[in-house]
Amino acid sequence: MTTELGEFLRSRRAAISPEDAGLVSYGARRVPGLRREELAMLAGVSPTYYTRLEQADHHNASDSVVDALARALRLSAEERVHLRRLARPVETVSASGRDEEPRPTAVAMLMDYPGPALITDHANYVLAWNDLGHRLFGHGLDFDAPFAGRPKRPNMIRRFFLEPGGSELFVDPEGTALQMVGFLRYSSGLHPEDHILSCLVGELVQRSDLFAELWAEHPVMDCGYGIKRLRHPVAGRLDLAYEAMVLPETSQRIVLYRAEPGSPSADALERLHNP
Repeated sequence: MTTELGEFLRSRRAAISPEDAGLVSYGARRVPGLRREELAMLAGVSPTYYTRLEQADHHNASDSVVDALARALRLSAEERVHLRRLARPVETVSASGRDEEPRPTAVAMLMDYPGPALITDHANYVLAWNDLGHRLFGHGLDFDAPFAGRPKRPNMIRRFFLEPGGSELFVDPEGTALQMVGFLRYSSGLHPEDHILSCLVGELVQRSDLFAELWAEHPVMDCGYGIKRLRHPVAGRLDLAYEAMVLPETSQRIVLYRAEPGSPSADALERLHNP
């Protein structure tokens, strides 16, 4: 039986060589990475117990076992959180197939923000954006904000992978693709039964070979902050810092973008504001 937990463990086990783990490798290997019994030894559990983790839903793994596996697999902080959610799922906030409207106060604050700003949901559908956010990310899209219901709402990940020229806005499309897939994996750990998310992932897997390839690698990224490097058809090159903050009691994020004052990116935003 294939499970999300088993797929994730296998993908990370395959990414670590015995030498990287401090083990001596004997004999030919049919698959790359660590064998099950080697990872079990590194984590201090029996091979039988570990095999059950990979082959079936197992919701009783202790914190110590999850932490030991995370250390042995050299997981990042985000991957550790993801592993814990898969191994010990708990009730999470999820849209569960329903349209979630952003709170009017959140939309009002969004509209007052001087830089580009968006409100997105757990599947990266845009629930609202201010004028500068629309000009930055919605170039060529005929949408007002906020929007009226899925699937009419724009989705930046869907646009990137499925629409002609969808990746042209990004200076590093390869890295951006990995981040986008990583975010959907991270979100799937938070919302494992969500219909909206599963429908989006299913469409992307079927229609985009690149997405399907990256999805099978199980990248996990929160993408809560960083630098967005863009090449806009009107404004030109922009390097924008961003912070994504979860709105309380929702699965929504408000994402704020900022250019360093006096920088070329600030001048580019000004051109975008006053084309």
